Amino acid sequence: MPKAGKNRQEAVKLYDRNALFEPSEAVGIVKKIAKAKFDETVDAAFRLGIDTRHADQQIRGAVVLPHGTGKSKTVLVFAKGDKAKEAEQAGADFVGAEEMVEKIQQGWFDFDVAVATPDMMGMVGKLGRMLGPKGLMPNPKTGTVTFEVAKAIHEIKAGKITYRADKAGIIHAPIGKVSFSEEQLLDNYRVLAETLIKVKPAAAKGQYIRSVTLSSTMSPAVKINPLKAH
Repeated sequence: MPKAGKNRQEAVKLYDRNALFEPSEAVGIVKKIAKAKFDETVDAAFRLGIDTRHADQQIRGAVVLPHGTGKSKTVLVFAKGDKAKEAEQAGADFVGAEEMVEKIQQGWFDFDVAVATPDMMGMVGKLGRMLGPKGLMPNPKTGTVTFEVAKAIHEIKAGKITYRADKAGIIHAPIGKVSFSEEQLLDNYRVLAETLIKVKPAAAKGQYIRSVTLSSTMSPAVKINPLKAH
């Protein structure tokens, strides 16, 4: 059996997979059971009581995690003139306009986040079918369509993440690395949880947070009590 499989079996023995834990306990368990030889990413998954078939129950946004994600992000900015210079000075990895659109149309995707000034969206909109499915399309709701490009870049580099509920109403988001302290992971988790509670759609009925799990890249999931999710 592959080593990853053995590690997973050993991890399952360390805790009750059917038990519900408080966030602080779940963070401790995830750090304990992570056995990979690389610095695994810790992910949170929230299953929400929403029906994403309705426009007024779709959830999408962004939040800056206090301790970042542990991953440096490559930022592409669609801008011209002074805004392009501002982006370069703020630390954007790639800056351009038509030439960047053409590059992406040819299959280039070597960036993690795309930012665009509003005046560029007519041009960037042509890339919707390519960037949309990858979660790379600039969007006003996530602060990636803005004239404040320097601010957007600084927030992304500092640990800003975007979140979006999938068709099943589940939001997956990274909250750091296994190498983070328990306090750092818990801080990041709580900021994400509180943000999701704040954006609860008025049309959502019944229990809003249905289930929550934490897991690292190679570990099984640890369940959090949804009634104590934050």
